Amino acid sequence: MLLLFSSLSFSYFYRTKLLKALIMEATHNLLESAKTNTLFAGVDTDSLFDIIYEDIYERNIKSGEMVFEESTREGVLFLIVKGRVQIQKHTAFQEELTLAVLHQGDFFGELEVLDGKPRSARAIALDDSVLLVIPKAVLEIMIANSHAITLNLLKTLSTRLRSIDLTFVREHERNTEQMNKQLGQLQHLIEAAKILNSSLDLDQLLTLNLETALRLINCDRGTLYLIDEAKKELWSKVLKASEIIEIRLPMGIGIAGHVAETGEIYNNPDVYNDPKFDVLIDKKTGYRTKSMLCVPVKDRTGKIIGVFQLLNKVGGVFSVQDEQFVQALSTHIAIAITNAQVAQQMVQSERLAAVGKMAATIVHDIKNPLTTMRLNAEVLKRKLGDENLSKQAEVIISQVDRFVSMAQEILDFTRGVSHLNIQETDFADIITGLIEFVRRDFEKKNITIVDKIDFRGTLKADSEKLLRVFYNIAGNAADAMTKGGTLSVNAFRKESSLVVEFADTGIGMPAEVKDKIFEPFMTYGKKVGTGLGMAITKKIVEDHKGRIEVDSTLGKGTTIRILLPL
Repeated sequence: MLLLFSSLSFSYFYRTKLLKALIMEATHNLLESAKTNTLFAGVDTDSLFDIIYEDIYERNIKSGEMVFEESTREGVLFLIVKGRVQIQKHTAFQEELTLAVLHQGDFFGELEVLDGKPRSARAIALDDSVLLVIPKAVLEIMIANSHAITLNLLKTLSTRLRSIDLTFVREHERNTEQMNKQLGQLQHLIEAAKILNSSLDLDQLLTLNLETALRLINCDRGTLYLIDEAKKELWSKVLKASEIIEIRLPMGIGIAGHVAETGEIYNNPDVYNDPKFDVLIDKKTGYRTKSMLCVPVKDRTGKIIGVFQLLNKVGGVFSVQDEQFVQALSTHIAIAITNAQVAQQMVQSERLAAVGKMAATIVHDIKNPLTTMRLNAEVLKRKLGDENLSKQAEVIISQVDRFVSMAQEILDFTRGVSHLNIQETDFADIITGLIEFVRRDFEKKNITIVDKIDFRGTLKADSEKLLRVFYNIAGNAADAMTKGGTLSVNAFRKESSLVVEFADTGIGMPAEVKDKIFEPFMTYGKKVGTGLGMAITKKIVEDHKGRIEVDSTLGKGTTIRILLPL
């Protein structure tokens, strides 16, 4: 029994001794690796390590793992045997500020050991790292045994404090620069707001907005698109060969169309890498688009009313600050555009009200004498034996009816109401009646009418209102041919529609006029008229479930095309 006990005791003693030897060997190897650490520069490490080797230990840290957190206490110094460690600090603005990146041969954590205060920063392993951990008591022994240790600590502290000072100076300079830039941008926004609120003219606003953005963002080109909800298009005006022209893009097509549809900010340093960008545009214009910033313009309800597209930032690419600034600018732009649109609507409403009041006066005050005139003309027509005089009386009756009808149509338009007397109508009667009615007046103006009526059938329509439509279009064509010309009137069936075309050889219209021709009070090249004729024409055509189209080339002529269902 005693022999067994002695055997067990010997085995335990042997294993303990072996384990201790292994630990000593590992510690010795670790210390050997740490000899090159800056803490031990000029130090007799062999004699020092004989004193401390039992009280230091190794710590293995994975990449991304925290070594210690800010404001903690641990009372140990770390020597980097292998790997890298980043020292970070959170600023008052919750930003991560990197104070240092330490490598193999560096040490860290000395401040908390020396002054006993909580850690002032945090340490994170950038790689899988091996650290030698020296407790505070051991460091004090090391300092007591080696003046070089003290000197190395002071040198490193001095270097790091100077580096931290420089870091904070640079951070202060960066913050000051950023603050000055933000103050400058705020100043620019105030200046821009003054400019944008200086006009209620929408066309002028588009130009002012774009010029302001190009100047403040410092980019080469740009376009401010507005959304046409009725046509599902983006539209804008650009300067081309000293002429302002209107451009239109379908919603959802291209980068601007995508931003208009999604409401997402688009910032790309090289748009040629984006399949949504149409490189053919650059090939046609000879311009090379590089960087692009597209920002949606939203009104106060968050509804997208347009898109700001800026191209080629001068000296670089568009930054996040540029995005934020254009967003802020677009808020002011949206307010200015909305105000301009509301002002235009108010002006239009007031003008419509004035015209409506005038039309109501005509209908009310002049209708009675016109009715008397019409009755007398009918009496003359019946009693006159002369056929030519009877025809003249017929013309008087027709003109009185047309005048009253025109006044009533204007009144109805201003009130937003419409009345159709739909009947099965012989189209040839309407169109030939129009041609015969205007032919004599056109001949006086040296205008030739060429008609090709290939449709000889009926349609369901209000014949009086259709005649008004055709007369209005023919009258505008005559006004456009001040030096004479030709008006071609064509009518034919196309699938389930009747197509009626009026093509003149007049002065034509620029694109911006063509796109607004059906707006109330829009006139071009005329000194007289209410500007409601084409608006009423479009309303009558649409009341008949039809549509009206315009093709025009400046200096060559205009074609008005009406499609009516059969």
